[in-house]
Amino acid sequence: MMSAQRTVGAALVLLLFVAGAAAIAAARWTRPIAEGDEAFAARDWDRARTAYALAEARFDRVPAVRQLFAREYARVVTAQLWIDYRLQRYDEVIEKAERAPDAAAPHFWAGLAYYAKSRGDGKPEEQFGWLTRAEEELRRAVEVEPADWDAKYDFELVTRLATALRRQPRTPPNQLMQLLRPQPRPGARPGRHIG
Repeated sequence: MMSAQRTVGAALVLLLFVAGAAAIAAARWTRPIAEGDEAFAARDWDRARTAYALAEARFDRVPAVRQLFAREYARVVTAQLWIDYRLQRYDEVIEKAERAPDAAAPHFWAGLAYYAKSRGDGKPEEQFGWLTRAEEELRRAVEVEPADWDAKYDFELVTRLATALRRQPRTPPNQLMQLLRPQPRPGARPGRHIG
């Protein structure tokens, strides 16, 4: 009887030791995520981006862990996409979106980056090319996540702009949004201003 209690006690101590060691290892392994979250909250975008990139690299080295913690991995990638977009690093957004998991909304972020590039200075052909790519990516984003109202709104906006730009292909980039405003018909009376 005493031997059975010792065996159970030893097994319990061993189990607690293994669980403690695993908790310490997990805390160390996820430290870059915590550092990224801390820097993100402090709006230190470069430090957050660096920490999240380190966390992503750790996930990429161990694909089984990346699959096991797919949600955390997608969160890390999404944070990097958001930061790069915020810092207007559109080429980096597009490049990262190409290999990002679907849970990180890569088509949405790529669509936003292509749209932003279409608004920059450039030739009308380039502008239209970026806008067309934005339309394609945002369409895919809506297909992947039909309940995402941000993606739906952006897709509709970009589609309308692309349609208007097809009608008036020589529109300068700084006048792109004016294509969406209805132009008064010649001879029409102006509307009443209220307020």
